[in-house]
Amino acid sequence: MARILLVEDEANVRLLYRQELEREGYEVICAADGKAAVEMANTHRPDLVIMDINLPENMDGIESMSRILGENKDIPVIINTGYSEYQDNFMSWAAEAYVLKSADMTPLKDAIAEVLGRQEEAG
Repeated sequence: MARILLVEDEANVRLLYRQELEREGYEVICAADGKAAVEMANTHRPDLVIMDINLPENMDGIESMSRILGENKDIPVIINTGYSEYQDNFMSWAAEAYVLKSADMTPLKDAIAEVLGRQEEAG
């Protein structure tokens, strides 16, 4: 069972995503801000990180992703955000996929399956 670190500051969205992903058979651990995400990535070594960009406190999703990849370059990251303009930010190019938030979770689930499938083939 793949372990996913879900980084999302909105509690309701975090709960919804967690439930949906657990129904898909994933183990889901959650962080509500960038600092917690970096700590959890180091502690729990997830197979995949789903990262929101707009996060509270002093560390946004791009910086969090950069720190996670700086310490664990083999952990793939999917950016999941409501803002398409970050897609053009070269810092977001380090992510394996960029998925816009939607009421339909199919694009995110498809991206997760694709990224984890590539990891499995490479591993």
